[in-house]
Amino acid sequence: MMFERKYFLKFNFSPIQIDRYLNNALKDLGIAKENKRPEVKFTYSYSALIKSGIALLAKIAKVKIRSISGHHIKIIEKMSEVLNDKSIQNIGNAMRMKRNIDLYSGGIFISEKEAKDFYKFVEKLLFKIKRLI
Repeated sequence: MMFERKYFLKFNFSPIQIDRYLNNALKDLGIAKENKRPEVKFTYSYSALIKSGIALLAKIAKVKIRSISGHHIKIIEKMSEVLNDKSIQNIGNAMRMKRNIDLYSGGIFISEKEAKDFYKFVEKLLFKIKRLI
């Protein structure tokens, strides 16, 4: 598996660092679970998705993501490759695009069902990653 230098740096993380990334993702997932507002549930689910990807790539590939334009796309893409699961790329990118429209284009409507479905997807994925790392 290739990791483009533009987006990734080789880095040997300590177990404590990886645990911090994973626990941060779990914290965001907990906030998403507790909140009934669809926008908040969605935003924190997306954050948990990205943070769990950072933890996964730190542990499995020993790479650190660079914070540059397009890095969320790359995190989602590599998560999908590492876990051999195309749904991560499909659903993750749908979430990323909604988040970008919301952030950069004046907001969007997130339904309760949509927020709940995204939350369930991220929850399942995050616990799969937790078992793996």
